[in-house]
Amino acid sequence: MKRKNLTPSDNFAINLNRALRFLSFRPRSEKEVMDYLKKKQVDELNSQKIIDKLKEHKFLNDEEFAKWWIEQRTLIKPRAWRIIKLELRAKGIDDDVIQNSEFKIQNDLETAVKLAQKRLPRYKNLPKLEIYQKLGRCLVSKGFDWETVKKSIDEVFSKEYN
Repeated sequence: MKRKNLTPSDNFAINLNRALRFLSFRPRSEKEVMDYLKKKQVDELNSQKIIDKLKEHKFLNDEEFAKWWIEQRTLIKPRAWRIIKLELRAKGIDDDVIQNSEFKIQNDLETAVKLAQKRLPRYKNLPKLEIYQKLGRCLVSKGFDWETVKKSIDEVFSKEYN
């Protein structure tokens, strides 16, 4: 339904509310909000005003978003650091912000070992070779390189089977 006789300030308020609703689901980067507003056919000038307003009221902060994203990807959905960096870049986060993020990721080997230990009980009745293959596929799908995958599985096996 099209609204008739909207003033520019009405349009601004409507689009600001759209952006706030978009932000209500999870934190977003500046680029994500800008892309959303573009998709909603908000002109660039109004989009920038909305972004500025959101920043002013601390609803939008790329540094905080990067910290939140890294935390989610290390604690809840473990990923390799290189994958997390690629995701952040795709969300418009600068490399400086990524590198200077206060939430430092542990090294990939520790993350891979924890993930392998978490998955191991699922495969307890399988032969060792099949467990190795399944854990390997799981870790590779999370973005870990083959060397890290091999070391982490060997470490988990040495703890479990010795």
